[in-house]
Amino acid sequence: MKKSSLAALVSALILSASISAPILAADMSFAHLETIGTSSIIAEADMAEINVAVVIKAETAKAAKAASDIAVAKFIERLEKAGVGSELIQSANINLQPQYHYEKNKPNRVIGYSANRRVKVTVLELTDLNRILDTALEQGINRINHIALKSSKEALYLKQARMAAIKDAQQKAAELAQGFGEELDGVWQIRYFDQRPVQPMMMRMNAESDSYNVPKSYQQGQVTIQDRVEVTYRLK
Repeated sequence: MKKSSLAALVSALILSASISAPILAADMSFAHLETIGTSSIIAEADMAEINVAVVIKAETAKAAKAASDIAVAKFIERLEKAGVGSELIQSANINLQPQYHYEKNKPNRVIGYSANRRVKVTVLELTDLNRILDTALEQGINRINHIALKSSKEALYLKQARMAAIKDAQQKAAELAQGFGEELDGVWQIRYFDQRPVQPMMMRMNAESDSYNVPKSYQQGQVTIQDRVEVTYRLK
């Protein structure tokens, strides 16, 4: 490339940067106030989501899969007989892994296979939670991964939390402006990201022990629903 062409290119880049930088800076060159509105609503839990699994070890992958499929099929059959709708059950997954024997200075040797199938069930009534867990264990499910408490009115509470966060941002902005002897001149920018409820959980309990039983206190459990909004106001 000729020196003259190179110089022209460099000059064009510098000119472009010098033009765009002030424009970006000018976006916030006016007097402004930034505030964050937050909210937190405590809702009574009236339903739950359980995640259970069956883990089977066998000499062959086929045998391990077959045994896990049978346990899951029996569990789903019992759930449906108990009135749990198929739309509340998710079980379309399986994880098959070889099991190795490790010995120093020797190649690893496959000694069997492990099949892991997970089932997620939405429990619409907390009073049914213990019964469903008992049913799972009776049908061969041998692992309870977690139990999450939820609220059937989640959408309503999320809306309430959002409006509360907006009001919090407005109130803070008004108080700050007044405190500094300024006046608000409307909203310039709003930043918002969807929030999810904070769900209390019972994590990873062994089905072989008695610790899987859900304490009665969980039937009066609570879910915390939080929200947050960031707002930039112009000042007069």
